[in-house]
Amino acid sequence: MIIIVMGVSGSGKTTVGKALASELDMPFYDADDFHPKKNIAKMKKGIPLQDLDRKSWLETLSGNLAKWEVENGGVLACSALKEMYRVVLNSGVNNGITWLYLYGRSELIRERLANRKGHYFKPNLLSSQLADLEPPKYGWHFNIKSPVNHIVTSALNKLKYGD
Repeated sequence: MIIIVMGVSGSGKTTVGKALASELDMPFYDADDFHPKKNIAKMKKGIPLQDLDRKSWLETLSGNLAKWEVENGGVLACSALKEMYRVVLNSGVNNGITWLYLYGRSELIRERLANRKGHYFKPNLLSSQLADLEPPKYGWHFNIKSPVNHIVTSALNKLKYGD
C-alpha cells in the first residue's frame, strides 16, 4: 500500500505522515529529502520552483514509489500540488495510491511556516504554492484545524472500513 499525504508546505504533511506510518507500521518518506541540490538552493534563496525544476524530482519519487510498493509499502509526504504531478507520481504504482489532502486557511499555514525552524522552504514561497495548487477531486480531504491525532484516526478508520 502506498499513501501520499499532500498539501502545501506548512500544512502538516510530515507530522501527519509520520504518525500514520507509525500506526500502520510502514516506512515514512519525505519528498523533500529527494529534491536535487539545485532545487534546494533555489528555495533557500526564496525562488519558487517551476514545473521543469520538479520534473526529475517527480520521476525519482515515482520510481521509488514503485519500489516501495513491492517492498513494505510506505507513506510519503509530498506537496503534489498539481494534477500533472500526481499523474507522474502514480505512473509506476500498480495498485494505486491512497491520497490524503491536507488543507487549511492560508493564515494558519503562514503562522506555522513562520514558527518552523531549520527548513529551507521560505515562508514567502507559500504564495507560489497556493497559486499552483490544484486540489484533488479524489482522496480524503482533511482540514488542518483538526488535531493531528483526529486526522490520523480518521484516515485509519477509512483504511479499515472503507471510504
